[in-house]
Amino acid sequence: MDVVYLFYENNGLRVPFFDYDEDLFRSLCGSRLGHWDNAGKQYVIPNSDGSHKKKLSELFSSRHYIEVNKHLPMPVIVNCLPYETLKPKVNASSMHGGSFRPEIYSAPGMHTPVYRLPEQFSDAWREKLEYELRSRKYSIRTIEAYTYYNKALCRWIQKTPEKITAEDIKNYLAYREKTRNLSSSSLNLALSAIKFFYRYILKQDTASDQRRPHQDKHLPKVLSKEDVSVILASEKNLSHRLLLMIAYSSGLRVSEVVQLKREDIDISRKMITVRSGKGRKDRCTILADSVVSTLKIHYLNDTSSTWIFPGMKQHTHLSIRSAQRIFENALKRTNVKTDASIHTLRHAFATHLLESGTSIRYIQELLGHSSIKTTTRYTHVARNSSLKITSPLDSFSEKLAP
Repeated sequence: MDVVYLFYENNGLRVPFFDYDEDLFRSLCGSRLGHWDNAGKQYVIPNSDGSHKKKLSELFSSRHYIEVNKHLPMPVIVNCLPYETLKPKVNASSMHGGSFRPEIYSAPGMHTPVYRLPEQFSDAWREKLEYELRSRKYSIRTIEAYTYYNKALCRWIQKTPEKITAEDIKNYLAYREKTRNLSSSSLNLALSAIKFFYRYILKQDTASDQRRPHQDKHLPKVLSKEDVSVILASEKNLSHRLLLMIAYSSGLRVSEVVQLKREDIDISRKMITVRSGKGRKDRCTILADSVVSTLKIHYLNDTSSTWIFPGMKQHTHLSIRSAQRIFENALKRTNVKTDASIHTLRHAFATHLLESGTSIRYIQELLGHSSIKTTTRYTHVARNSSLKITSPLDSFSEKLAP
């Protein structure tokens, strides 16, 4: 039978989770006596005085428990306890266009293997946030992301939005960075979501002092033309190969590829119109001759759908995650040894155009970049020959030949 440890510290009480059952977790979170400390994997009850005594006695009336340091002024350090952490499980596709889901936690020794922390972000707050975002014409993906991060913050801290402090926000972002190893752009998105909610919905300056994270300065990963050719050739399914061909030959984002409609492709002019791309902007990009011939065969095989790549359900397009899996499976069938994703095809498109002498301004338009600074990243990975740069060693290297 489990023994619950109650640690009395600084006029408060904390209940660290070892192998306690799910019912205790739910009872504590439902009591509203305190909050769940996700970093310490413990339930914290501040100022545990007489006002909590009755509820505490009810919670632990049928349990064996040990009170540690109840009558001592300083905490007692207890070593060698069978402490096991709760392991968070998240939907990996959530940051790549998939549906956002609450964080799920599992605990050892439970009959029910998974459970969720109680939600603290009510439907009323969610609706207010959504209406404000829609009134400003934010995209559906941004609305989903902003809602997700605000719900996740309140769930992790186990406080309602109006009780969240600036310190809580800092701790949450630090936790996300430490346990999820999030990039600066992901942390920035989380902070933007939180700042928006507190500034425009709660009209508080709770998050105003939180500094933006330093931006990562990673060079884009690029496949060689030979690698791209091998990957495309490995895909025998005509529709799947067409998807990868368009992603590479037109430099489209995966979200843009799966949402293509027949009306977006002008075969006679060899152009693709991307509608409501990133930043809700329309743009045009090129259509390769080899894609045209493959596309005509694809049209003969599928004459009913308005989508180029229809989904499993009627009147829907292929999901982003399905497109990602198509590339992953094609890559596995090759000997290409690189950590690439379907987005790497977009990087390869830009880099190969630059290496062939295409103006970087034109590449910027094809990719739909708002700033030329984003496009200039590819100058760092393009081969020097395309930039007319020669190493000074080459001027006398013949004298050093063995």
